[in-house]
Amino acid sequence: MTSVPLTPGRPDRTRLPLDVDTAARPIGPVTAVQGAPNVVVVLVDDMGFGASTAYGGPCEMPTAQRLAGEGLRYSRFHVTALCSPTRQALMTGRNHHSVAMGVTSEMSTPEPGYHGYRPASAATIAQVLGGNGYCTAAFGKWHQTPPVEVSPAGPFTRWPMGEGFDFFYGFMGAEMNHWYPQLYQGRHPVEPDRLPEDGYHLSEDLLDHAIDWVESQRAITPDRPFFTYLALGATHAPFHVAPEWREKYAGRFDDGWDAQRERTLARQKELGIVPESAELAPWAEGVPRWEDLDETERRVAARFMETYAGFAEHADVQVGRFVDALEELGVLDDTLFLYLLGDNGASGEGGPRGTFREHLVGHGFQDDTADMAARLDELGSATTYPIYPVGWALAMNTPYPWTKQVASHLGGVRDGMIVRWGNGIAGRGEVRHQWHHVIDVLPTILEATGLPEPVTVGGVAQQPIEGTSMLYTFADAAAPDRRTTQYFEMVGNRGIYQDGWAAVTRHGTPWEMVDAGDRPFERDVWELYDLESDWSQARDVAAQHPERLRALQEVFLREAERHQVLPLDDRVTERENPEVAGRLDLHHGRSTLTFGPRVGRLSEEAAPNVKNRSHLVTADLEVQTGTSGVVAAQGGRFGGWSLYVVGGVPHYAYNFAGRDLTTVRATEPMEPGRHDLVVRFAYDGGPPGGGAEVTLEVDGTAVASGHVPVTTAYYFSFDETFNVGVDRGTPVTDDYRPVRNRFEGLIHRVRFDLADVVESRGVEGRDRAVMVHQ
Repeated sequence: MTSVPLTPGRPDRTRLPLDVDTAARPIGPVTAVQGAPNVVVVLVDDMGFGASTAYGGPCEMPTAQRLAGEGLRYSRFHVTALCSPTRQALMTGRNHHSVAMGVTSEMSTPEPGYHGYRPASAATIAQVLGGNGYCTAAFGKWHQTPPVEVSPAGPFTRWPMGEGFDFFYGFMGAEMNHWYPQLYQGRHPVEPDRLPEDGYHLSEDLLDHAIDWVESQRAITPDRPFFTYLALGATHAPFHVAPEWREKYAGRFDDGWDAQRERTLARQKELGIVPESAELAPWAEGVPRWEDLDETERRVAARFMETYAGFAEHADVQVGRFVDALEELGVLDDTLFLYLLGDNGASGEGGPRGTFREHLVGHGFQDDTADMAARLDELGSATTYPIYPVGWALAMNTPYPWTKQVASHLGGVRDGMIVRWGNGIAGRGEVRHQWHHVIDVLPTILEATGLPEPVTVGGVAQQPIEGTSMLYTFADAAAPDRRTTQYFEMVGNRGIYQDGWAAVTRHGTPWEMVDAGDRPFERDVWELYDLESDWSQARDVAAQHPERLRALQEVFLREAERHQVLPLDDRVTERENPEVAGRLDLHHGRSTLTFGPRVGRLSEEAAPNVKNRSHLVTADLEVQTGTSGVVAAQGGRFGGWSLYVVGGVPHYAYNFAGRDLTTVRATEPMEPGRHDLVVRFAYDGGPPGGGAEVTLEVDGTAVASGHVPVTTAYYFSFDETFNVGVDRGTPVTDDYRPVRNRFEGLIHRVRFDLADVVESRGVEGRDRAVMVHQ
């Protein structure tokens, strides 16, 4: 037979010899600049300038000291005064308002500088490096995704793997329980396969995953440099650490925060990170001196600081394991390693007394010192969610005034930063005094890796990078400053730095996070500091230089207009409720929500908003004799609610901030079979956080009722979630075990009715309700 071409006039190529050039190189990824270093950025949470031993403080941090001894320590490095804004500024090289993160993601509003959606015109470090040959991975705290997008429905473009990272393992929100964390790998929810009693701790877990990733990366793609971003949950509240780490510091803080400030300042002068002329800044108004505390208050306060110091050291030791791994892989000296010892100043959000229950203070309540004293041995354990008194925050910010949130003063915005690059920095153990800001990290990395400022990324034209590279300081300790102007603003606290002078005004008090009354911005008092002669903002010279003050106020207004700072907004906790903040509500306009039996891991803003309103929860379920387990729950031990069954008996628990637990119990078990189990929650009305009458019904018949005296006004939790069929993380009530409390029956669906809730049919006698308060 004669072969016939498949197309007339064209040869049959299926019969021709193979004509592929197998000697040609295959298509490969973009390669990095020859000799470009690996990049590691480690970010510690809520650590003040004077906390670590590397900066003269009491918290032993051997890894920070090692890296400082092998590199450079920066004495005038600045951040923003809150978590999300610093992280967005770090990642983009732009001021936080310029990229719409004027406050934390949970406090966002519709205003351009505050809506929380990073513009595509401000690409992240990971996007730039990933597009230029780097492998990229992030571990730990993210806190940059709009909360309404943190759900199984996405979208995922603003999650870490949508923002340039090849791999992510960590948590999405502001803080996390270090004993019972709820984590993500990529965009998929994961939870540890070990419990605290098995030796689990989040800091160790994060570093295990970081080490595993970099070892795999070096084994598979050793020709590609890597960028690792490691954002610890420590030392943000809750201060969770094993007793042996806390006990190491027993007795070290018995002489109090005033004495600690003196010791720290003396040590800072010895290290050369502050000049001999530096003074302690004035003590913050409204904060007791150590001598003002009674014996019980001192004992409690000292234990808080022991716990914090152990927490900090434990975290640093884990970072040390990562440094050791890089050294064992032979890549440590080829790595530009930036260790940022804080994303804002130390936190005063524990209030004057400190608290075992952080969200209690967040809702405007102080914890009870006597109660804390009775539970001191539990501090740092899974039964606590602690943060220390503001006096220790001031001491950890030595020698500077004020704390986290207070962007006007250096205690809120000046932190330690250590840079090590064995093959790129000749200096060892040196100090750099040039004035810099967190937005300078990205341009520093670009210059070190040989990359220009990108014009477009992903086809989107880029807005100018606002940071200034710090690379000029690596080889020249005496180089003049290249950053001469920087504004600061957070929840109304504001300031401007220019050419050695700072004009500032504090608007609010960090631990007063619920409506503090009428505070007009025009009544704020501005202060003026000559930071060349007054290193620590110890002497206000506004009265001596009124014209300079007015000129700097004008500079602040120009910078504020340029970077989308206006209009100012001083609300804190109130803005965490999307309805109050005017933020997108995922369920806006829906009065009925129905969930299947496997729905879970919904964050506060993805869950039904049952706060400050009457509502019904109806569970269509089947039970057998003795069925137990959680039907639906939101939050955990430190705030939330739970509908559950014990031995067939329906229960409802409402937990206010870990302080007040109200339990409504039926007296008889449900018969085997299918039932409608209903919670009828009748809100008392009035201001946010009012009480409520709760009725439990089975198949339309009331079986128990009781009154919840105080409800959660603004948020249940930053780290816990809403789940059907199980209570993940910590339990709302100790009536069931942590984690292992899945419903043993069958759940068909759980429905929430949030409007037009009808009255209950009533209970046959109030003696059928069993109430528990603790």
